[in-house]
Amino acid sequence: MLVNAVPQGQGAVGPRAGELAEGCLALGEFVGRVLGEPVHHVPQGKTTSSTVDGVVNRAALLENRAAQLAALEAPAGPVLTVGGDCGVELVPISVARFRYGIGLKVAWFDAHADLNTAAGSPSGAFHGMVLRSLFGEGDAEFAASPPLEPSNAVLFGTRVFDPEERDALDRGLVSQAPGSLRGAEYVYLHLDLDVLDPGEFSGMNYPESGGMSIVELVDAIGGLAGFEVIGAGITECVATGSELHVLEPVIRAIGALLKP
Repeated sequence: MLVNAVPQGQGAVGPRAGELAEGCLALGEFVGRVLGEPVHHVPQGKTTSSTVDGVVNRAALLENRAAQLAALEAPAGPVLTVGGDCGVELVPISVARFRYGIGLKVAWFDAHADLNTAAGSPSGAFHGMVLRSLFGEGDAEFAASPPLEPSNAVLFGTRVFDPEERDALDRGLVSQAPGSLRGAEYVYLHLDLDVLDPGEFSGMNYPESGGMSIVELVDAIGGLAGFEVIGAGITECVATGSELHVLEPVIRAIGALLKP
């Protein structure tokens, strides 16, 4: 298993977005200890840039991708990406789609659907556009090629939708039915920690009430055991101390999928 820590924060907004890089490094270190794996730090720029074509920090985000692509040139086995904002998932999922083909499906554990485009995003933050980009839509510089097939992403625990995201759901771009994963040749697991209820874990960038408990999340991750899970990502952590320990069962559940 390859574990990459990608401390990108420029793709996020939120009251604690500035803490994402430090949170990523702390979570990466904790993941390495729990799973007994070395953690590779993928350097990301710390600079910000102006909003261009509706994307906040667009130039900085484009510059960040090169190091992530280089880190995935020849992975030995499954890849676990620790973010950083959700935008770090664009590269590993795009690479997985290229390598594994149209049979790849994505289990998207996230309070938010991340299905905006720059034209409709209320904030301009790329972390709210990344899944739409993986379907090959939106800003052409970020659009995945080849894209995920329509309906090949399944939302878990998603409870907040912007109007454009609701439209994408209504037209069948994604599914909210876990059974939609049936028939997947390969699965990638995306976990934004805000899928959890803030009462369970508060060290997240963009908390939303009504989320999963730790036990519910672990059970849902375990439900993917019948699939070949070829990669995973854990994102949007701002915790750096002892609070991380509540995530140990979640990390172990992901580890069990990636190295059974």
